[in-house]
Amino acid sequence: MPKVLIVFYSRTGNVARLADAVAEGAASAGAEVRVARVDDLAPASVIDANPVWKASREAQRAKYGEAKTSDLEWADAIVMGSPTRYGIMAAEMKNYLDATGGLWGRGALVNKVGSAFTSTATLHGGNEVTNLSMLVPMMHFGMILVPPGYTDPVYFQAGTPYGASAVVGGAADQPPTDADLAAARHQGARVAQVTARLLAGA
Repeated sequence: MPKVLIVFYSRTGNVARLADAVAEGAASAGAEVRVARVDDLAPASVIDANPVWKASREAQRAKYGEAKTSDLEWADAIVMGSPTRYGIMAAEMKNYLDATGGLWGRGALVNKVGSAFTSTATLHGGNEVTNLSMLVPMMHFGMILVPPGYTDPVYFQAGTPYGASAVVGGAADQPPTDADLAAARHQGARVAQVTARLLAGA
């Protein structure tokens, strides 16, 4: 049974919804799944001044455990999720990764499977490059990247070949669509399946 970690940052809950879908897909493929949230970096006064952000943070803190670097050692596969910030991962996710120098130094993440997913507020707002920004550190760790590619027809409707994604802003703020969530579930299942094959030496 492969151990799959979904570690993510989400401010208003859209990336969290994708994380849940990735987890569902991994579990459906027989994986033991752990979902962990990277906490906000903004001071409490800033968060409290935004009712939507505050409510989302409280709900996420109640639902998910806080991400620890030890979670990365536990996992056989790591799927990272972050909203875009000008085409790259959010500072919260980068801060989490910046604390992994000890793991990198010991080669603790070598040959683990890695994958990524994201959301943006606008169409063409950085879906692909944000996923790539999370995949680059995985290359430094010596991980084995498993993107979804076009391994399921849903990826002709939603997501990107670099990783699941959703456009959640624009004219009307909306959560990830059913197709977005289906793409994320497929990605989770694919990661679990490939990881199981690697663990079995297939």
